[in-house]
Amino acid sequence: MNRPVALQLYSVRNDAKTDLQKTLARVAEMGYEGVEFAGYYDNEPVQIRKWLDQYGLKAEGCHIGTDALDPDNLQQTMDAHAALGTNWAIVAWLPEKRRATPTDCGETAKWLTELHEKVGKFGIRLGFHAHQADMQPLDGGKSAWYLLAESTPQTFIMQYDTANGMSGGADPVQPILDLPNRGASTHLKEWAGGHGAIIGDGDVPWKRVLEACETVGGTQWYVVEYEIDTDPNPLDSVQKCLHYLRTL
Repeated sequence: MNRPVALQLYSVRNDAKTDLQKTLARVAEMGYEGVEFAGYYDNEPVQIRKWLDQYGLKAEGCHIGTDALDPDNLQQTMDAHAALGTNWAIVAWLPEKRRATPTDCGETAKWLTELHEKVGKFGIRLGFHAHQADMQPLDGGKSAWYLLAESTPQTFIMQYDTANGMSGGADPVQPILDLPNRGASTHLKEWAGGHGAIIGDGDVPWKRVLEACETVGGTQWYVVEYEIDTDPNPLDSVQKCLHYLRTL
């Protein structure tokens, strides 16, 4: 694989909540080159940036809620991104009412496009992270994933998630191939017969995924995500994920 790898910190959220600095140090020791945020665990972005610099990590991007882009919150959100040194803001999830029908998707795409243009003035690229329901066909046969992609700018990031795609019935590779140069950031998450797993222990055809990302998808960063709530040692598990990917 020929792209840097970040860890979505939600994967180790309990450790991050307990001691974010210590968690960042451990993630850097594993060999991850960056992290993707999903909240700051009661730490200020300015302080987090100091830790990132201390441990040689980059802020790959941030998962945010749509409320972070409301007029009253927008400046604070942009300031946080500037402090962290990242220029990617990924809408982590859309409520059903924004993607339930093709009409809903069209209206949402227009709204996201307007926001994309607005945050672009701050040097930020907006994007959207795929979940299971986003991959399932709506009336007319197309999924929200494709409908949103069709009606947003080429620079709007469509952040595919391998496990979320497969859980929604999608092919693990085709959604990457279908959207050339839209996947600047791609989530690598294992899927094993109906549940998550350590990368390499499941059904995702990783070599094909990485080839698609690097030849067609325009991927600049890979983001490892691991979601096994019952795992007592998620830090050990995300280390195993990275180790497997490095063997490729």
